[in-house]
Amino acid sequence: MIRCFPRSRPLPLLRLSALMVALAMGCAGLVSPAEAAPRKRAAVPAKATKSSKVVRVSMRNAPAKVVEAAKPSVGQIAGLHQTHDTLALKSSVAYVMDQDTSEVLFSKNPEAVLPIASLTKLMTSLVVVEAKLALDEVLEVTEEDIDTEKGSRSRLAVGTRLTRMEMLHLALMASENRAANALGRHYPGGLPAFVEAMNRKATALGMADTRYVEPTGLSSNNRSSAPDLARLVKAAYNFPLIRELSTSPEHAVDLGRRTVQFRNTNGLVRNPTWDIGLQKTGYIAEAGRCLVMQAQLAGRKLILVFLDSAGKYSRLGDAERVRHWLEADGKGPLRPRTPA
Repeated sequence: MIRCFPRSRPLPLLRLSALMVALAMGCAGLVSPAEAAPRKRAAVPAKATKSSKVVRVSMRNAPAKVVEAAKPSVGQIAGLHQTHDTLALKSSVAYVMDQDTSEVLFSKNPEAVLPIASLTKLMTSLVVVEAKLALDEVLEVTEEDIDTEKGSRSRLAVGTRLTRMEMLHLALMASENRAANALGRHYPGGLPAFVEAMNRKATALGMADTRYVEPTGLSSNNRSSAPDLARLVKAAYNFPLIRELSTSPEHAVDLGRRTVQFRNTNGLVRNPTWDIGLQKTGYIAEAGRCLVMQAQLAGRKLILVFLDSAGKYSRLGDAERVRHWLEADGKGPLRPRTPA
């Protein structure tokens, strides 16, 4: 007899046999076909024992990740971004000028004098080319070319030796700071004489709002206005070498044991819908995102200047907005526009 059933109610023989088979299977460690399918069970947290250690992590005790606020640009501090314009540009300063007639087609905060970052390198290149220095002369990157202003990185290690032409190419196309500084150092009379030549050229071009203190643009004391930069673009455009090097999409440089590919900092030069004759980009926190270009738009040669643009790609977006406006109005005479 099986003790789990009352004696007063004996089981039928068939049911008793089935029960005995099930008990035998259980003792043998077998599983019946009905139990072969896995069952979903609610997860039960394991209890800690003396031999196991449960580690609980409290988010209150974890160090909070500190996110530093972006440093405001000089234009933002001055409230220039509060100026609204009919094209809804993201740049606090914008300027569109006809290259041939000097007619101003669009203007936003043209009187503002702001840091210009690597737009400086356009003047650096102009001074080098006008000096007619040997482009095949080999220049060496030294400790003097390391950025102590912003701590920016460079792929040109100390000891790198490149020709003046290659340094010029990298400064214009890839905005290489060490290349630009090396160009200034190897100018007759050294860096002080080079900076003096930059300011002298600015005066000759009528750039009354412009001042340079070094050839890279890392210093926020390199400052200019949109009309001044339009004059610079117009002057630099006269040199085919500057046009060619500044619009080069990419360039491979042999740096000893390796070949390094440099790309243009302006993605629009790789856009087949744009006809760009000259360009230069720039960025430091104090200047925001900057861009100057000479381009063929709506059947006209135009100079475009965008300063203190907020957002990594907003200066390119502003260029597209201006282009769309020009092409939309291109069927008739273009009407100059100013902020509303």
